[in-house]
Amino acid sequence: MSRKQVYVGMSADLIHPGHLNIIKIARELGNVTVGLLTDEAIASYKRLPLMNFEQRSTIIQNLKGVSAVVPQTTLDYEINLRKLTPDYVVHGDDWKSGIQKAIREKVISVLKEWKGKLIEPEYTKGISSTDLKDSIREIGTTPEIRLKCFRRLLQSKPLSCVLEAHNGISALIVENTKIDHAGRTKEFDAIWLSSLTDSAAKGKPDIGCVDLTSRVNSIQEILEVTTKPLIMDGDSGGLTEHFIYTVRTLERLGVSAVIIEDKTGQKRNSLLGADVGQRQDSIESFCHKISEGKRAQVKGDFCIIARIESLILGKGMPDAIRRAVAYIKAGADAIMIHSKQNTPSEILRFCKEYQSLAQIVPLIVVPSTYSQITEDELKNAGVRVVIYANHLLRSAYPAMLQTAYTILKNSRALETQDQCMSINEILNLIPKA
Repeated sequence: MSRKQVYVGMSADLIHPGHLNIIKIARELGNVTVGLLTDEAIASYKRLPLMNFEQRSTIIQNLKGVSAVVPQTTLDYEINLRKLTPDYVVHGDDWKSGIQKAIREKVISVLKEWKGKLIEPEYTKGISSTDLKDSIREIGTTPEIRLKCFRRLLQSKPLSCVLEAHNGISALIVENTKIDHAGRTKEFDAIWLSSLTDSAAKGKPDIGCVDLTSRVNSIQEILEVTTKPLIMDGDSGGLTEHFIYTVRTLERLGVSAVIIEDKTGQKRNSLLGADVGQRQDSIESFCHKISEGKRAQVKGDFCIIARIESLILGKGMPDAIRRAVAYIKAGADAIMIHSKQNTPSEILRFCKEYQSLAQIVPLIVVPSTYSQITEDELKNAGVRVVIYANHLLRSAYPAMLQTAYTILKNSRALETQDQCMSINEILNLIPKA
């Protein structure tokens, strides 16, 4: 008599006794097939796993009692269940409420079609994968692990959200802020170190007067207290001969990507447009910078992203598309298209034309001036990464200014109490080593 077939779905990012208990119960029922959630499936409802699918699969294949491992490409079990028609599905009883409740009900419904059964062992108390991962993240990460994260995001998520940080405390906000929304945990996927906010936080204008050494200090502040990938605003990248050393420095630190804009001459903020004499680099020169930067990389994980300024400088859509084609051919890992229009129509038109190109790479936008557009609308237009480029600093400054005015007006600090964190909160904000 052939053995019964048992299906167990899991993420298995960190194997703990709870996982082993589920597999032990499952193997007593028959041959165990583990449906291992892919990175894409996990990223659809929470943060990317610490280990990629291949690493997790290797571990699961070597656990006692596991007969086979198959990818589960969605949170929904239906595709794999219909393919395998198992006699049993085994899952801990923790999914009877919360984000997975609807998935559980679907499993029960599908299993009924061939009289399969759902077995739900009691959830192993005192163990939480989320808590374990949070503990690991408190320890930190390594440059090599962090460096790979942005490419993994591009491979796993249809749209990644990035928020600006300009120092350690703002980086902690990007690292730790999360909400439960529409049945999933939503958080920012990466950190953006803006040239504008990095300069402004130091009380200096955004004209390139903050040199690379100073910017590396900002990078170090952020890297020391976070684990998410960091994308750096590299302005124009400077001279090609200098840019190759910038690439090597950033890669060595564990920065995941640098975005460079196709301008030349004195640095001026792009949103000032052509009125301040900004000049666009030639296609040939900027392509050379990209290709030399790519050649300078030690490994293939670091990303060089080409930022197109044609729409900002009034050069028109055909020029922007022509540059996108050339920059991709030169080796750009992604394209950022910039606009200072107060509606998204120009960006959406570029997205439409861009999607028709013979070769494309991930597309990045920064909706600072056309902020009414939603992430879903951008995703539907083919955008892969949205950067909220300056909002933490822009919101922090008015709050600090109001506190300063209030103290001057009242000649005491009592009236600021409702505007400020408590002393205990600020003391406990940063975890002790």
